[in-house]
Amino acid sequence: MKLVIIDYGAGNIKSIQFAFKRLGINAVLSNNIDEIKAADKIIFPGVGEASSAMKMLQESGLDKIIPTLKQPVLGICLGMQLMCNSSEEGTTKGLGIFNVNVKRFSNAVKVPQMGWNTISNLKSDLFTGIKEKEFMYLVHSFYAENCKESIAKTAYEIEYASALQKDNFYGVQFHPEKSGIEGEKILKNFLELKTNN
Repeated sequence: MKLVIIDYGAGNIKSIQFAFKRLGINAVLSNNIDEIKAADKIIFPGVGEASSAMKMLQESGLDKIIPTLKQPVLGICLGMQLMCNSSEEGTTKGLGIFNVNVKRFSNAVKVPQMGWNTISNLKSDLFTGIKEKEFMYLVHSFYAENCKESIAKTAYEIEYASALQKDNFYGVQFHPEKSGIEGEKILKNFLELKTNN
């Protein structure tokens, strides 16, 4: 299996590569459009600030390519947020894959949310073998609103979408690569998803 991690300068790549290595997969880091298109599965990572990350995608032309991909794509953290319509972070227009907007938590709670929290209302093959209210590791100040594409929810100030799915596109707000055995199960489930969804 060829697994490509999209390299656009905004990802915590090493921990993701190590997580897949533990599953016996050598993930290729690439910003080459042909290589990305030829992959069996794709990881769209993201750490940092939305508007600057979107600018990097635009400069490489990846903003046009990602929404056209036909194989399973998993956005992680900021990667998932960039797949939404827009983000309040830097007033950023997203890729529009998920029909939902990204908002900032209010100052009524500690921002960013950092640490372990539960996921519930699990609705996808991505969560095969994962129990309701399992703990995952999160670090974020912005969240995707609840919507019909939500496949997992988390409560922090309000209930929000901690995972999304539309067709072959998946997104998780939490970091499966930092979420222990259960997070590893989610990555394994992603590897086992059928290519033609």
